Amino acid sequence: MKIKFITLGGTIDKVYFDAMSRYEIGPPSIQEILKDARINFDYEVDSLLKKDSLDMTDQDRKSLLKAVVADPHDRIVITHGTDTMVETGVALKQIKNKTIVLTGAMEPAGFKSSDATFNLGCAIAAVQTLPPGVYIAISGRIFDPEKTQKNRERKQFEEKR
Repeated sequence: MKIKFITLGGTIDKVYFDAMSRYEIGPPSIQEILKDARINFDYEVDSLLKKDSLDMTDQDRKSLLKAVVADPHDRIVITHGTDTMVETGVALKQIKNKTIVLTGAMEPAGFKSSDATFNLGCAIAAVQTLPPGVYIAISGRIFDPEKTQKNRERKQFEEKR
C-alpha cells in the first residue's frame, strides 16, 4: 500500500520569525516527521499550496478536489490548516472511491509542544484502516467533516452540538 500525502500549508508548516508572530508557511514538515518516525510504508508527498487555511479560497478547494480525483492513489492524507479544514473536508465528500484523511496542528510542527506528529500518526493509521470516505484525524479522534467543529478556546476539534 502506498500513501499519498498532499500538503497545503497551515500551522503545521508555519515558521515563526519573532515574538510578534510574524510567520511564513515553510517547507512541508511532513518529510522530517516521517523520517524521524522511521515509517515502514511507501509514500509520496506533493505540496499543492503553502497557505494559511484562512486564506484558502473556493478556487483552492476546487484545485484540491481536481488533484485528488486525478491522483491514482486511493489512500490520501492531506495536511491542512485547522481553521477551514472542516470546509475542505465537506468539499471533498463527493469523492467516493478513496480514503481521504485531513489533519493538521494547533501549533507548528517545529514547536516542542506541537500536536503535529501525533495528529499525523493518527491520520496515517486512519487512512490505512478506514473504508473509503473523507475524515478528519485530529485531537486524538476521527471525525466526519460534516459533524465536527473546531473549538478555538480549547484548541481542539469536537462533535457539533
